[in-house]
Amino acid sequence: MNIIQCKICHKPFHSIGGNTCPDCMAKIDREYSTVRDYIYDNPNAKIDDVSKETGVEKAVILHLLKDGRLKLSSPDIGGALVCYICKKPISSGRMCEECKAKVALTMNKNIEGNKPPQPEQKDLKASKHTAKMHTDISRRG
Repeated sequence: MNIIQCKICHKPFHSIGGNTCPDCMAKIDREYSTVRDYIYDNPNAKIDDVSKETGVEKAVILHLLKDGRLKLSSPDIGGALVCYICKKPISSGRMCEECKAKVALTMNKNIEGNKPPQPEQKDLKASKHTAKMHTDISRRG
């Protein structure tokens, strides 16, 4: 079990795989529906507006957007939510669609390039032995 710093409240906690402490995760789950409903009713709202109107911290809203649990109707021009690779404004997740496609293409090429060589198929008819199976029926019991 590792002790890491929570990415939202920055307090140290014992992690079993996540990077958000249990207190912040519970808070995020409670505030998710409030933010979701506000964005649904105000689809053109910016992150700062959502935070001000709902009382939910901007860090929590960004966490929900980056995890893909929420999506803005248009990319965040305010610069709080940008593609991890090209820094272009995005509306949800961590990468823009173009960078996702490039990463997927690169990964597929790497996977295909690292395939082990296929074993050669032997032509049984061409060998000097025949491909017939012999059994000794006299040993049946």
